[in-house]
Amino acid sequence: MSQPSPPSPDTPAPSARPAAPGLPAVAPDGPGPAARPGPLAGLLVADFSRVLAGPYCTMLLGDLGADVIKVESPGGDDTRRWVPPVTGDGRSTYFLAINRNKRSVALDLREEGDLALAQELARRADIFVQNFKPGGLTKFGLGYDSVSAVNPAIIYASISGFGAAGGKDLPGYDLMVQAMSGLMSLTGDPDGPPYRAGISMFDVMAGLHTAIAILAALHHRSTTGEGQHVEASLLASALSGMVNQTSAYVTAGVVPFRMGNSHPSLTPYEPLPAADKELIVTAGNDAQFRRLCEVIGAPELADDPRFATNEGRTANRAELRPLLAQYLGARTAAEWFDELIAAGVPAGPINTVDAGVAFARGIGLEPVVTAGQGEAAMPTVRHPIIYSATPPSYPLPPPALNEHGDQVRAWLAGPPGPLPPPGAGPAPASAHRTGTGT
Repeated sequence: MSQPSPPSPDTPAPSARPAAPGLPAVAPDGPGPAARPGPLAGLLVADFSRVLAGPYCTMLLGDLGADVIKVESPGGDDTRRWVPPVTGDGRSTYFLAINRNKRSVALDLREEGDLALAQELARRADIFVQNFKPGGLTKFGLGYDSVSAVNPAIIYASISGFGAAGGKDLPGYDLMVQAMSGLMSLTGDPDGPPYRAGISMFDVMAGLHTAIAILAALHHRSTTGEGQHVEASLLASALSGMVNQTSAYVTAGVVPFRMGNSHPSLTPYEPLPAADKELIVTAGNDAQFRRLCEVIGAPELADDPRFATNEGRTANRAELRPLLAQYLGARTAAEWFDELIAAGVPAGPINTVDAGVAFARGIGLEPVVTAGQGEAAMPTVRHPIIYSATPPSYPLPPPALNEHGDQVRAWLAGPPGPLPPPGAGPAPASAHRTGTGT
């Protein structure tokens, strides 16, 4: 969601980052030579975002080695209070899901001293991420124009609900976007009410799109020295992410409609009843459908002119579904799953979340990793990508509000230089670099 205007160990860092054209190259003000491993080591992220889209984006950057400073209001990120569920010591599991590998500093932008520190952080940063309402940071001297004036190499990422033009005054809650994009009109039983997805999917999607945009802008900066402003919105992410459904309308003038668990273009591609419970069965092509029919003991269905092709199956889904259900009802979902997978037919059980995590663990995906060490360590869901040369790392658990405030404030009040490791005091003056963010 977009943010409303505020109430008040050891890959070397790059020796220099390119300056904007006409300016000298400058040393990065980020973590410096002691940075932890990762493809983004040496980059400093000023994270002025909250709730989900922005924090998810910056957590992914932090997993890959960037040093992320999470700037919170004195009241903290809203999701610290989004409960239940909570951990045994009362912390919001929502907040914990998207805020590892960050340091927290609480700054009140209405206070002159705190505002000066926020502006200094923006001046030193490589990347600035914010999801205030469009224009919400301008009055604090933290809009793109102000920040880029003193830090031309900045990659400044803005996330909003509906963009910075006609939708700039709309609050950017995911549920609003699920409704207004058309997604909810596609979700639920055909004769029932529309439903939201079980997660804030467009917040997550916008966070992913923003991370992609930041990486593209960093590559552009590495070749030209130029920073830039990248702007994401939940609605734009929704319309892109609805792929075949939005394409149906844009390219063919077809307005999709609610079909329950059926697919508009593939049949079967849905849950079907086995003897004990439903099983997801998908046949993405005619060969898979033939194998499905052979496994369940109904090879004649694959030769039936009504069902021999996907186009025919989709047109005659009402006739096909009960026939498949009749055969599948002879055995349990688990029995069919083993046989269908062995035959190369995509199928799967409908799991609860705990069973989904257990299944991922069972097939070697290692879905849970520990963030932090010692008493502060906690289990978190692993970064989703496997890297052969630059794996993610998880040195910092999600921070308490202002947990790193003293350290970050001391660093920002001093001369530009590398940010000390978490838990350390401010770097000595002799260790500071001489470069600035301009």
